[in-house]
Amino acid sequence: MVTSVLKGIRVTDFSWGMAGPAATEILAFMGAEGIKIERATRPDFARLFINPLTRVHDGINRATTFKDNNLNKLSVALNLKHPKGVELAKMLIKASDVVVDGFTPGVMERIGLSYRVIREVRPDIVMLSTSANGSSGPESDSLGYAPLFAALSGVGSMTGYLDGPPSEIRTTMDMHSAFASAFALMAALIHRKRTGEGQHIDFSSREAMACLIADSIMDYTMNKKVQSREGNRDDIMAPHNCYRCRGQDKWVSIAVATEEEWKAFCNVLGNPEWTRDERFSDQYSRWKNQEEMDREVGKWTITHTNYEVMELMQKAGVAAVPSFTAEDVYCDCHLQERKITTIVEDQDKRSRLTFNLPWKLSITQPEVINDAPLIGQHTEYVFGKILGVPDEEIEILKKEGVLA
Repeated sequence: MVTSVLKGIRVTDFSWGMAGPAATEILAFMGAEGIKIERATRPDFARLFINPLTRVHDGINRATTFKDNNLNKLSVALNLKHPKGVELAKMLIKASDVVVDGFTPGVMERIGLSYRVIREVRPDIVMLSTSANGSSGPESDSLGYAPLFAALSGVGSMTGYLDGPPSEIRTTMDMHSAFASAFALMAALIHRKRTGEGQHIDFSSREAMACLIADSIMDYTMNKKVQSREGNRDDIMAPHNCYRCRGQDKWVSIAVATEEEWKAFCNVLGNPEWTRDERFSDQYSRWKNQEEMDREVGKWTITHTNYEVMELMQKAGVAAVPSFTAEDVYCDCHLQERKITTIVEDQDKRSRLTFNLPWKLSITQPEVINDAPLIGQHTEYVFGKILGVPDEEIEILKKEGVLA
């Protein structure tokens, strides 16, 4: 039997919201035992989000956003404001390999769980502290969430149309941050396996987003050139845009990179007279006159569905793909073939659809095993079975408000 790649790795998860929980969920998909620390009177705020489809709140144990970012995890209800709660957290950390902290910088230190303290408890611990701006620098104490990651990193300023405002990019930024965090944690675990050394990762979501536009930052650093919003245009390629197709709000993206692709593109369109115009005779001319060219391309795409355009272009060797709505993503035959979604049974024994990880491994395939936990669902199991706290002591800790 093949074991999961992270089987035997335990993660104590102090994160909340989306960026941190999605990162620890990735580790849980790959076999790690993720233990989420919550408090019944102050749950992860993602449990309070409304259902994006029904626009109503389904309850703290049924919130879709929380569920989709906390699959395969356990949940314990622990009061970290109580001294005994902190001591129990240390016991759990001692039995763990990874600690993820999603609090505002300084909170873990104030409650007595700084990296220095945690390292004394478990010398080879891998700890990741994820925040908007990192734990040092003049803006380290500023709060932040996904749209601010985009704005402060510069990604938002560069995203949008030529004549429009910067884009407000939301959930995507959390997911980018999550995958970058998970990558950093995996690298740290590999380092620990090789050297026996743990480490503290001071992760800034703002900096992780800035890495997406590293070329633009270098262009400014070297040439003092400030990149502007250019819609769907490319610095070199043309055509390179999103074109309206037949149907209500249907679009397709087309990108032509070479002269060979341009000839193939023209053949698909039937070599209309405008393609032989001097304004479109070479790559630079097409790029310089792309506004006029896009109008001509749009006259052709509007007579076809976006899938028809994709099939015709791809068969000719030209990059083209429809712009997907959420429904299109769920129904897309390619994504279905790669099993992008899966069915998981929730705590009410009802089946619901959720997403798998967007990559496949040849041997140790990541998988969704369990739905997200009820708040505090595994308190007795974690502290009793894993840490060995006697049942009678657990009952006393509950009465004292430590486990609550």
